[in-house]
Amino acid sequence: MAKNRWKLQYIQDEYAVKSLADSLNISEILTRLLILRNIRNFTQAKSFFRPSIDSLHNPFLMDGMDTATMRIIKALTENEKICIFGDYDVDGTCATALLYLFLKELDANIDFYIPKRLTEGYGLSSAGVDHVKSIDATLLISVDCGITAIEETDYANKLGIDVIICDHHQPKEILPNAVAVLDPLKPSCNYPFKYLSGAGIAFKLAQGVADRIGKRILPLKYLDLVALAGAADIVPLTDENRILVKEGINIVNNNPRPGIEALIESAGIHPGALTSGQIVFTIAPRINAVGRLGDAHRAVNLLITDKKDEALQLAQVLETENYERRKLDVDTFDNALELVESSLDLQNELAIILHQQDWHPGVIGIVASRLVEKYYRPTIMLTTVDGIAKGSARSISKFNIYEALRRCEDILIHFGGHQAAAGLAVEVDKLEEFRTRFNSIVKESLIKDDLFPEITIDSKLKFSEITPKFLRILDQFSPFGPSNMRPVFLCEDVKVASPPRIVGTNHLIVTLKQDGCEKVFDCIGFNMGNFCEDLLKNNSKIDVVFSIDKTTRDGRFFPQFKFKDIRINEKIEELV
Repeated sequence: MAKNRWKLQYIQDEYAVKSLADSLNISEILTRLLILRNIRNFTQAKSFFRPSIDSLHNPFLMDGMDTATMRIIKALTENEKICIFGDYDVDGTCATALLYLFLKELDANIDFYIPKRLTEGYGLSSAGVDHVKSIDATLLISVDCGITAIEETDYANKLGIDVIICDHHQPKEILPNAVAVLDPLKPSCNYPFKYLSGAGIAFKLAQGVADRIGKRILPLKYLDLVALAGAADIVPLTDENRILVKEGINIVNNNPRPGIEALIESAGIHPGALTSGQIVFTIAPRINAVGRLGDAHRAVNLLITDKKDEALQLAQVLETENYERRKLDVDTFDNALELVESSLDLQNELAIILHQQDWHPGVIGIVASRLVEKYYRPTIMLTTVDGIAKGSARSISKFNIYEALRRCEDILIHFGGHQAAAGLAVEVDKLEEFRTRFNSIVKESLIKDDLFPEITIDSKLKFSEITPKFLRILDQFSPFGPSNMRPVFLCEDVKVASPPRIVGTNHLIVTLKQDGCEKVFDCIGFNMGNFCEDLLKNNSKIDVVFSIDKTTRDGRFFPQFKFKDIRINEKIEELV
């Protein structure tokens, strides 16, 4: 495994730091964190710490919103059958549940449909459109998919089905011939914020309809679903997303709907204190599991039910599927590791491209991400479905994998996604040509240093500076996610206060202290048990990079360091 590079961020304008610290009456370290987030004055800081629903953008700034809302109101008025067509991941199922519940409350004649991942694949398909026709729906609203479904939209039109597309993925040059296309990324859309989740787009559509019929407050009750989707789909937690996710998590923690409450209970999470990180690592995998291994309708049914008994039963189904998914993950990952070590020359091949015809399509994306974590290379995992190699691509920070796939478009059946993750399909007999082309693109795009993972450090920190006020304000930086990651700190010259130990599957537990401070802090390093022996032998000071989270003991919250990296007997001059 490559050794991490440490990059400490610097702010040259010390006057700006001191001035903002004085105006907010907070420490200069916290002020540095704000400035690194481009928050430079009192007004911006107030908006950051107190995000308000009143700051949401007008939904009618989104191109196509006028037409979309009028078509939905027509369907409501004339009792047309509406079908919400979603994706099988967290974002898609939450978006589906949101629009279904919202329109159901308006007495819509409504149904929903999620394609089966293993037999139908992602997004709109002719089979999916046929299903919509079979239930006599005349309006299809796609959520979290559809932006590239040109032929499928034409097919729906031919069958007398109007289509409204709500998507947040990158469009291609030609848009589908739909009644309305809602996607802030399309060239003709001047919506002020471009990075909503699929459920975020669905929420804006609900806002637009609600505005037209005089029920402006109604969509706000569904922000919990937007929060799950926004956190799980790894969208930037800035601007509208920050407001939507923060408000939604408040709903989850204070008044969860039965399905989400059942999920929290089955996941063993402390009720009332759910964070965006817990959504990503505990809630999202359970929702995703039923779509990865079978039928995602079960996830939507869980999210829309108002019956606690039904919610508990469905949550148990998700729990069981997630257990099975984890077993598949382990087996597939072990198999992939063996292939990497036995068949790839990583000195000459900068990308990892693996194909096994019997890998489960539902887990290869997860395994690709784990391979990126281990080897830090752009990684593509492919399996065979109906004679076609289909799979998932995951990237590293300095490489745009979507653009690389675009340059291979002539030998791909299809592809889609964004710079960090994508899906693709290729003829099996063209795999070697694709592997050669893709590796060539990687070689010309990356330099050697790009293949070493980099940890960006927000600030140095001393134990004596970690006060209750510091922790209280730091907590107000949440929800954490892309573009507002949990702050990363560097503490130099710390000592081990109690013998380190390994718990679980190679997780490091240790208590640290620092000269000049009476406080000691509990620390955990996930999958960092390899440091245990060196720490036991080491009597000198070490440098640690970490974020600060919370843990509970006896119903009380305490700060806990989460290690990013540890350097033993090495000098800080190694910082880049």
